[in-house]
Amino acid sequence: MALSKLQRRARIKRRIRKIISGTATKPRLSVYRSNKEIYAQVIDDVNGVTLASVSSRDKGISASTKTEAATAVGKSIAELTIKAGLETVAFDRNGYLYHGRVKVLADAAREAGLKF
Repeated sequence: MALSKLQRRARIKRRIRKIISGTATKPRLSVYRSNKEIYAQVIDDVNGVTLASVSSRDKGISASTKTEAATAVGKSIAELTIKAGLETVAFDRNGYLYHGRVKVLADAAREAGLKF
């Protein structure tokens, strides 16, 4: 029987997380995308600490479309990460296709100075 969307995404997510892990020098930039909002956080998996987090629900982020919100989240997560003294991260797309809002967020973070 075919997998549901959630089962397929969970399988892809497990496959990605076997490879990608965040450290103190190169943390993991994790993206979560819901139907309305988009969230990004920079995580040190070794110590189990979230170093920075931004979402489209935050006060400073206002956008009329979902892609504009993803762009704003990407720029602000990059600024917070660079302010914390880190400039390289491992990108975790969290089982989503590297397409649409996830790609827009990644491109905005790269333009703002993050390297991955």
